Amino acid sequence: MKNLRHLSIAEIAALIAQWGEKPFRAKQIYEWIWKHGVASIDEMLNLSKDLREKLKQEFTLNAVRIHHTQLSEDSTIKNRFVLHDGHFVEGVLIPTSTRMTACVSSQVGCSLTCKFCATGYMDRKRNIEYDEIYDQVFLLNQQALQHYGKKLSNIVYMGMGEPLLNYQHVLQSIDKIVSPDGLGMSPSRITVSTAGISKMIKKLADDAVKFNLALSLHAANDKKRNEIMPINETNNLEVLEEALQYYFQKTKNAVTFEYILFAHFNDNIEDADELIKICRKIPSKVNIIEYNPIELAKFAKPTEEKVTAFMEYLERNRVNARLRRSRGKDIDAACGQLANINHPTI
Repeated sequence: MKNLRHLSIAEIAALIAQWGEKPFRAKQIYEWIWKHGVASIDEMLNLSKDLREKLKQEFTLNAVRIHHTQLSEDSTIKNRFVLHDGHFVEGVLIPTSTRMTACVSSQVGCSLTCKFCATGYMDRKRNIEYDEIYDQVFLLNQQALQHYGKKLSNIVYMGMGEPLLNYQHVLQSIDKIVSPDGLGMSPSRITVSTAGISKMIKKLADDAVKFNLALSLHAANDKKRNEIMPINETNNLEVLEEALQYYFQKTKNAVTFEYILFAHFNDNIEDADELIKICRKIPSKVNIIEYNPIELAKFAKPTEEKVTAFMEYLERNRVNARLRRSRGKDIDAACGQLANINHPTI
């Protein structure tokens, strides 16, 4: 069966005309899909039963559903979503006093094998299609309204998978999220995070994207970055710097560097100096992230004193840096922990 959500409004209108239905039915169908996020054609209640039956004979919606929901002590909510073919992915709702953030996945598993990330130890099964990414956002927005009485304020593509290896579907999902026919969110409220696919960063620039770009850096020299992020062997720092400079020249948007601190690995002043050098080449800000342990990795968190010293050194050297405390650690919902692990539901 064909996916009804993959039809444009023009294609739906042509289908409706072919069936001899009134033209306004196309807009109703389109709104049910994107504005109301229905999971089945039967939920399109202002369509006649006959029209719904015609649609069901040819089309499906392949809607994403919530399979399992977990609540953290800090109010973070993690969801295991089930896709139409039975695959699972995870998405997280992160409430703070100033933001309501959805963290969504772009691939089932991941192929990049970053050593500190639980998803990196999973096989990549497939890319997530744009309507499935949209569903994650739609469902997390519903959850935000239900539990906290607030809409989403921000979306981060920082869940399972490498977004730039699912380039077309990621951009199509953002088009739907920002469209007045969808959720109508501002692209400035959306951040796509990449481990560093240089040619795709340049493509973002050429496509004049309006959303924010974050680079998972985590080490500011090639030797250390190769050790924890094998993607660096084919996309080294020199190549990435050139791609990021190109991106800034085209978009005029500063980049966010994400930098997880690992004890006795990348938390010394020498490491901070290397990070500062990169920040001086590329207009940027830095998110220093506390490490969230996973069973498969050997890394550990630095002491609070070490973190403070690292942060203060960056600030003294006029780097725009902030410390990002992890949320949802107790339910494996924090940065680098998504791997379809079960915890009690809410």
